[in-house]
Amino acid sequence: MSKTFDLIFVDDEAKACDLFVRFCRGKPYRAHTFQDAREALKHFRNHGADLIITDLRMPGMDGIELLAQIRDEDRDVPAIVITAYSTVNAAINALRLGAVDFLKKPFDMEELLALVDRTLNHSRLEHEVRLLRRQLKDERSQQELIGESEAISEVYRVVEKIADVRCNVIIQGESGTGKELLAKAIHNTSASPETPLVVVDCGALSDTLLESELFGHEKGAFTGATHTKRGLLEVADGGTVFLDEIGNISEAMQVKLLRVIQEGQIIRVGGVRPIGIDVRWVVASNRNLETMTRDGSFRLDLFHRLNVVKITMPALRERRRDIPLLIHHFVNYFNDKYQRNVEGFDSNSLKLLLDYPWPGNVRELRNFVERHVVLAEDSQMSVTDLPPTSTDPEALDGDWPTLEEIERRYITKALDHVGGNQRQAASLLGIDKSTLWRKLNQYRRGQVSLDNSD
Repeated sequence: MSKTFDLIFVDDEAKACDLFVRFCRGKPYRAHTFQDAREALKHFRNHGADLIITDLRMPGMDGIELLAQIRDEDRDVPAIVITAYSTVNAAINALRLGAVDFLKKPFDMEELLALVDRTLNHSRLEHEVRLLRRQLKDERSQQELIGESEAISEVYRVVEKIADVRCNVIIQGESGTGKELLAKAIHNTSASPETPLVVVDCGALSDTLLESELFGHEKGAFTGATHTKRGLLEVADGGTVFLDEIGNISEAMQVKLLRVIQEGQIIRVGGVRPIGIDVRWVVASNRNLETMTRDGSFRLDLFHRLNVVKITMPALRERRRDIPLLIHHFVNYFNDKYQRNVEGFDSNSLKLLLDYPWPGNVRELRNFVERHVVLAEDSQMSVTDLPPTSTDPEALDGDWPTLEEIERRYITKALDHVGGNQRQAASLLGIDKSTLWRKLNQYRRGQVSLDNSD
């Protein structure tokens, strides 16, 4: 140890204090000895200490009271208790007040110093762990939601309120609004951010695959099951599971999920033994789950189990004030990722971006900025390829279509723009290809000629 540690040694016997000072010489310890616990407390309040070593029974203020007073000042400073009267009650009281060990009189001074060395090393490691956790939390905060608008500030307020409560949460909002990012923010601001966070895209998996992914399977459960596999719910035990696009799962799968939530147990596919799990459920959907319960496509009992807190992520058009902040964040991120040196968009382009409706929300804006940073030739970027709906208010034929019809028309225009290539259309819209595929299946229209090539 290169650091010199300040030790407070308290014993009503002067001989013990002198002996302790003598043994600390030549070691990285600075000994402060006291025969009166009140004087030791006064010194601690003025100067602090790295370790407290105190006799248990002393006239006036005893060791237990001293530790209690010190705990009011510092919750973390370690303590060692020395006593000739080692009793169970005394041990319990001292441990409650942060004592890390007992040493019974008479003791060997070398034994005490070895204990001091171990205690200080342990304390240093705990301090480093606390620092690393704080740094990890700071790093996670850099990945959290960005914005200052009233709409996103309301989301912040709800996340803050539930930070120390492991309640289930439903997140609703349009595609691309950042529902997964919100789920990560909920987990990272919780009391246990170091626990697992498992993300599952329910819309991208069939029932059979989703069940195997969530619950795991036993060896031989089905063709190709060559070994036993733990499910994602087992992996998430003690932490958070985020089920994205839960509105797309079948009724049969809804029943299985409801049973797991109610009982806190899973059974692997092909297995018979229940396995206990303890997870926080955060689910998301771009469809209104409450409306789905009324039309019978989502179970009401499952909805009530999940709907402890409901948060709606606002569409980007509802938080236009945040667009410059998001652009600045994405420009910096992609500058770093692609080793570019772009400053941002010119003023005319920025005005166009502020006026654009962003039907693909934050995901579309992110993809748009990434594309322009990659292709930028100057430090100031210019907008050249916004879809026509951004500046043409009559692009929707001047009628009053439903939101679903607007979305369908917009997707059709995007597909036409890229010659029917679904991957390119999904990138242009700021959504993933599986989401586009699901939407096209929902429309069940034959008006668009599709090129399924990648």
